[in-house]
Amino acid sequence: MRNVHTVLTKYKQSVRESPCARYFLYLSDTMKTRVTELLGIEYPIIQAGMIWCSGWELASAVSNAGGLGIIGAGSMYPEVLREHIQKCKSATSKPFGVNVPLLYPNIEEHMQTIVDERVPVVFTSAGNPATWTSWLKERGVQVVVHVIANTKFALKAQAAGVDAIVAEGFEAGGHNGREETTTLVLIPQIVDQVQIPVIAAGGIANGRQMAACFALGAEAVQIGSRFIATPESSAHAAFKERILTSVEGDTRLSLKALTPVRLLHNDFAVRVQQAEARGASREELSEMLGRGRAKKGMFEGDLNEGELEVGQVSSMIRSLKPAEDVVGEIMDEFNASILSLKNLS
Repeated sequence: MRNVHTVLTKYKQSVRESPCARYFLYLSDTMKTRVTELLGIEYPIIQAGMIWCSGWELASAVSNAGGLGIIGAGSMYPEVLREHIQKCKSATSKPFGVNVPLLYPNIEEHMQTIVDERVPVVFTSAGNPATWTSWLKERGVQVVVHVIANTKFALKAQAAGVDAIVAEGFEAGGHNGREETTTLVLIPQIVDQVQIPVIAAGGIANGRQMAACFALGAEAVQIGSRFIATPESSAHAAFKERILTSVEGDTRLSLKALTPVRLLHNDFAVRVQQAEARGASREELSEMLGRGRAKKGMFEGDLNEGELEVGQVSSMIRSLKPAEDVVGEIMDEFNASILSLKNLS
């Protein structure tokens, strides 16, 4: 059971003269940041739009729990995306979004589907946000957020008119930055350079990590790997179980010559790393990857030959829990963590 109000009441009685503690107490009690106001959500927790893992069931569960659920469109045909959006609308009355990788081959159809279905929030990634941000807003999309991994693209995204930025550190799974900048370094760099809200991503699975990101200037967090290990995730059960048994060092950033992704250790990942070590060309790596490799691993459960994209934080995930419980536990730990700062004053 959640105990946020019990924890807050206890600490409210003891907080007196520490400005830092009073600020965080206010933030914890109201949970109002520019991101929660922008998105119309209760908690500043956003579920990442992960290919093959985040369909309508996960998105609606996270939204119903008070965060923002996101449908990952990168692994869907246009008609499948439409079905997921419609089912998500039926399963939640709260805001949700769709993530669209801008390198998606049939992106025009996806964008039209999003507009036709009146999706309120769109997260874009892996491409130039200037191409679609204005187009989406002119057609009724309320909020557009773009995912970046360095300062250069953060500034370009801001100039393109996005409403917020997801700054994703090197620890993250899925598509990643070639610079390999960690979240601890990336977040304050981006916060210092832009005026729009920054959402932290990469290496976040619990409330302590969320509190650390807020200390760096983030106004929300985007969480992916932790939500894979939920019953609502569309990932294969074998992939979920593999995450629960992963240990430190089991993931590695690979395929930088194509699009960098963090892969969980298996036979396919080893072959990729060996090819990269001998200087394999972009064409050779592309041929190794082939088509359907991510589906084979994450959706169909081939743990040897599939592409298993997941973050470094997978080594901290030890249980399969409903999305509602994940959100609740993160918020409880977040509140306890930031309130404990009073002891430093």
